[in-house]
Amino acid sequence: MTSATTDLRPDAEALLRDLAGPNATLRDDQWTAIEALVVHRRRALVVQRTGWGKSAVYFISAKLLRAQGRGPTVIVSPLLALMRNQVESAARAGVRAATINSGNVTEWEEIHQQVARGEVDVLLVSPERLNNPDFRDQVLPSLAADAGLVVVDEAHCVSDWGHDFRPDYRRIRTLVAELGDGIPVLATTATANDRVVEDVSSQLGVGGSDTLVLRGGLERESLRLSVVRIDGATERAAWLGQRLASLPGSGIVYALTVSAARDLASLLADQGHVVAAYTGQTDPAEREQLEADLLANRVKALIATSALGMGFDKPDLGFVVHLGAPSSPIAYYQQVGRAGRSTDRAEVVLLPGPEDRQIWSWFASVAFPREHIVRRVLEVLDLERPQSTQALEPQVELNRSRLEMVLKVLDVDGAVRRVRGGWIGTGQPWEYDAARYERLEQARAAEQQAMLEYETTSSCRMEFLRRQLDDPLLADGPAPCGRCDNCTGAAPDSAVDEAEIARVRQRLDRPGVDLAPRKQWPTGLAKLGVSLSGKITDGPLTGRAIGRLSDLGWGARLRALFDAPDGPVPDAIVDAAIRVLAAWDWEVRPTAVMAIESDLRPQLVSSLATRLAQVGRLTDLGTVARTPGRPPVSAANSAYRVAGLAGAFVTPDPLPADGPILLVDDLWDTGWTLTTAARELRSAGAPAVLPFAIATPN
Repeated sequence: MTSATTDLRPDAEALLRDLAGPNATLRDDQWTAIEALVVHRRRALVVQRTGWGKSAVYFISAKLLRAQGRGPTVIVSPLLALMRNQVESAARAGVRAATINSGNVTEWEEIHQQVARGEVDVLLVSPERLNNPDFRDQVLPSLAADAGLVVVDEAHCVSDWGHDFRPDYRRIRTLVAELGDGIPVLATTATANDRVVEDVSSQLGVGGSDTLVLRGGLERESLRLSVVRIDGATERAAWLGQRLASLPGSGIVYALTVSAARDLASLLADQGHVVAAYTGQTDPAEREQLEADLLANRVKALIATSALGMGFDKPDLGFVVHLGAPSSPIAYYQQVGRAGRSTDRAEVVLLPGPEDRQIWSWFASVAFPREHIVRRVLEVLDLERPQSTQALEPQVELNRSRLEMVLKVLDVDGAVRRVRGGWIGTGQPWEYDAARYERLEQARAAEQQAMLEYETTSSCRMEFLRRQLDDPLLADGPAPCGRCDNCTGAAPDSAVDEAEIARVRQRLDRPGVDLAPRKQWPTGLAKLGVSLSGKITDGPLTGRAIGRLSDLGWGARLRALFDAPDGPVPDAIVDAAIRVLAAWDWEVRPTAVMAIESDLRPQLVSSLATRLAQVGRLTDLGTVARTPGRPPVSAANSAYRVAGLAGAFVTPDPLPADGPILLVDDLWDTGWTLTTAARELRSAGAPAVLPFAIATPN
């Protein structure tokens, strides 16, 4: 051991105590990683289970390198929840950390300046930012030249063999390739089998002979894995409603789709459980509040999609339940790994359904498209004039999200380039890697089959998962955990009370969709001239919509309605709205109705409000008009959207309403239009506002 190494370990131990408490000590394998990065400036790939201490390695390394006069550490991190946890952890060790992501748009410029002034020790960057033209061309080159360390967290995302491939992650290989001499690189993940490890190493250039590879075992002594097989979706929801209160502590209930998460959260809340939905469509400010609620045990569970997964850090999480199986054992292990990190026992229950395979098939259908479709994208791109994704969409056989994904992959491959104003072609030759995509399709099918085998196996479930992830510490022979339902013979009871099933069926068959009100203003509004922050105290109550545009039942009819030219509301939509309103369990019935002035469908919205006023004997207060001269708001970012909507509505003064107002709109998308309009009505004297929309996207 060199003198430099000997001198640094006590400093590293002291930093660990700042991070993890006065009794914490570095394990030898953690020190091995830190030494490789700080002393020898090597590249390292660390594949270790959740709770091993990967974040401690890179925060301690960042601080030690900073003390040597090195530049800031750049951490590419995929999720806002992970970033927030990391910033809080860094502060405990005296590490000055800042983050650039979709949740703090208004702070980006200030953070760029702090980095330039040397006031930031650690910069956490979302992978999407790496492909932003300004960041890529103005900020990234200096970071690549001067960084003290580059960390790729959740590195399995760089591999399309991984369970959560993201095309933006491929931009990281460009960053790594452009690093200055002697800048170490650390790639970390908790969930990668041999194939993913090999691909990550190749993509990031961390697989050379001088690379340190630390790969640990995946055994989790606290997890009690079990599978409950109940065919009916209604019965599975009823089973969970009956047993949720008896599960230990607070936890996560995963659903496969946004709609399922929202429906299940609404159902469980109606049964008296303190739960909330958490999905990729939840606003960043609300996600942060929901995460805090779960950390503080103010909710029994978050009903979540995979948006709540990587990096969410609650060591005492008591349970993880899946209503519907993920499509791969690797993804499943990653999600259940959130539980039981500091507890002796955590319950992990999978309730698979026969519809799971249909959902897997849909997700597979939106993978990288066939060659002729990609070639068409390249054909319509101009070599000089930028075109936005929105402008390109009508010219190709792809929806916007898939088109965006294809463009990102082509950008990394050098065939297109993202610039201000959109995308341009580069004219560089590009080859469609058909063999790779075929292998990927086969691998996906094999993983789905493995997940089905996990559901039905009679052997140890933990051993099954460890073998799927090529656990290097797993013996060749049987290695039962002794804790899962198969090892103990103590499977959870699958019986469900018939009366409870009937109640759940009645609730799920109830017409309408809940519209959960916005609870938190977006951050950064003050910088946009809007004096709103914190919790929303004067917004609307919980609202209703007829259905989702993605519904199997009403979806097709609602999409057809929105695709048709504007006109008076059809009788079928009025009848459906009446059924939804009749089933609305409101505390106080509305006494009046108003329509929001619509840019796209003014006749549809105003005529629906008029018909509802007639049928419900409500006072028709006309339309909440838009302020003359205000342009339509098209911003997708919440802060800019609210700023555009603030003061955008004109309400009668005084407001002739002596009770709650039913506020009608065509589409509840982000929810900000109805929220800001309701706030204006509340300010004008309305005691309450009940939002009603014809449809919601999901």
